[in-house]
Amino acid sequence: MPSPPELFDLKLRSLRRDRAARTGVALFLYDRSFDDVLERLAGINRSFSSALLIGAPDPQWVQRLRNVTDSVIVIDPGAAFALASGGDRANEEELDLEPRTFDLIIAIGTLDTVNDLPGAMLRLRFLLKPDSLLIGAIAGGQTMPRLRSAMRAADAVSGAASPHIHPRIEPAALAQLLGAAGFAMPVVDVDRVSVAYRCLRTLVGDLRAMGATNLLTARSRRPLTRKAIEAAEADFTAAAEDGRTVETFEILHFAAWSPPERP
Repeated sequence: MPSPPELFDLKLRSLRRDRAARTGVALFLYDRSFDDVLERLAGINRSFSSALLIGAPDPQWVQRLRNVTDSVIVIDPGAAFALASGGDRANEEELDLEPRTFDLIIAIGTLDTVNDLPGAMLRLRFLLKPDSLLIGAIAGGQTMPRLRSAMRAADAVSGAASPHIHPRIEPAALAQLLGAAGFAMPVVDVDRVSVAYRCLRTLVGDLRAMGATNLLTARSRRPLTRKAIEAAEADFTAAAEDGRTVETFEILHFAAWSPPERP
């Protein structure tokens, strides 16, 4: 049976993260997610000896995790982010790590752009020791409604629809996916972050600085025409109040435990 077509271009994902590292990464959403993880870990009455950090746009994260765990292994889809944090570039779908190695896995901002999310979750469970924690954050289904609307306006002018925005998972589906991967006590919380932008170009600039622009394999390789760009900008600006348009980023904070050892 042939393999299903890939949704995301993972090589491009690596290159986009490297570009963000070179030009200056926008950390405001990443840091918000990481801070939430640390806050949740502080409320758990247990110690951790070995952690895997997946996604490391800020090298300071590793040092901050030293207060939580004795050992931190870092991987990132982008070589530059990985190198800055003393880790390795790796694709979550092809992890070459020993099973039952970690009692804590933290995954921030990358799992929503893997082609096989159920398979990736299953691999992460195999990497965990019994009764160990997976915790992290990914973008949810209600992310960037204003950008979606602007891109529909651009497509209307172009006369053809093209995929611009990544499909995202809904909270209930993420909880079900964690359960299907064999995790116990899955919890998913929703955090909607509102950011006001003067124009569409500023929003796109932030996405570039996060390494979060279009990675879809089915994306058009042709740049938008000037008229399409103008239509998108006009649609975005039409939603403005006091000169700024509010865009929403939905962050899904998740946590789940690997099953305990059977007696």
